[in-house]
Parts: sequence; structure tokens; C-alpha cells
Amino acid sequence: MSEDAAKSMIQIAREDGAAHTVPPVDLGARVRELRKARGWTLEQAATQAGLARSTLSKIENAQMSPTYDALKKLAVGLEISVPQLFTPPAAEQINGRMAVTKSGEGTAQATATYEHELLADTLRKKNMLPYRARIRARQMEEFDGWVRHDGEEFLFVLTGVIKLFTEFYEPIEMRRGDSAYYDAAMGHNVISVSDEDATILWVTSLV
Repeated sequence: MSEDAAKSMIQIAREDGAAHTVPPVDLGARVRELRKARGWTLEQAATQAGLARSTLSKIENAQMSPTYDALKKLAVGLEISVPQLFTPPAAEQINGRMAVTKSGEGTAQATATYEHELLADTLRKKNMLPYRARIRARQMEEFDGWVRHDGEEFLFVLTGVIKLFTEFYEPIEMRRGDSAYYDAAMGHNVISVSDEDATILWVTSLV
């Protein structure tokens, strides 16, 4: 697969429609939401964060602006980072969504070196692009240079034997059950070294 083909496939998966503006976060409401999501009472959350119950109550009701020290205690108590206190949930977050792709029913996309079957293709605004690939290529010369794109990538060998070529490492022979996780901005290509075309599961991050 050429670098342009890889970027095109990933760009299509990243498209999520019109841009939107994120509203400012109400810290008090955010803290209350996080507390209730954990099923904690005001007293339990205050104890967990090492704050007075009255202090936490005032924060939740916007009756005081917490110091940075109090914010750090809150974050530790809620088991999140300080920036997450100010990060609203995604405006269009959908809980419990799912896509099932039966064997052989993924969206096909073939190139000179790979045959891709895009999985969970009905889901939009994904954070990952999963796909099964049949490796046609048998030598590096079949590629038009390195494939590079943004994000990180996970590779899992399903059948056959492959050789993973990367820009900064020696080639690695991989068999069924072997896996690799790498920076996709680093040049990479895969060939099959078994008699039959090898198949792999690829998962590419889209964020």
C-alpha cells in the first residue's frame, strides 16, 4: 500500500463532519458529575480527596474558587488528572454503541500490496480504525517507499508468516500470535514470507 493510500483511508475514517465549539466547563457541576459517577456521597468524596466536606460543597455549588492545591487533591481523590477536571465529556458521546462485523462482511479496499477489510465501518467518529489485511507483497521493492501517517498502530498476525520492516529497526519475522505496537509516523511496510498470503489484524489510532 502506498503512503497516499494509507493516508487517504485514515483521513476518511477521521472525518466527523462540521467543526464544533466546546463550551466552557462549569467546574462545580463537573466535580459533582465525577463524584456521582463513582457513587460517592459528599462526605465520601471529601474524605477521599482530603478536603473538608464544607469546602467540597462550596466548590460544587460555585461558592468558592478552589486553590491549585485543592484542585490537585480533588484530582488525586477522583483518580484523574487536573486537566480532566476541566475537560467536558464529548458533546456527542454515545454510551454503549457497538458494531458487529461478521466474517467476510467488512468493507473491502484492495491495493497492489494489501487487501484490506475495514471492520466496524458503520461506526462514525471512531478513535481507532480496525481492519484485517491480506498481505500480497513478497518483497520490499513492491512498495512505493515507506508508508507513514499520523498516530500509532497495533499489528497482530492471524495466519502465515510476515516480515515487518520499519525505518529505524532491523526487519522482524513474525508468526501467528505475534504482535507489534509502533509509531505510525515511522516508515513501515509488511511482506508475507510464507507460501500463502499472510493475514493480520491492524488497528490504527485516529486521535
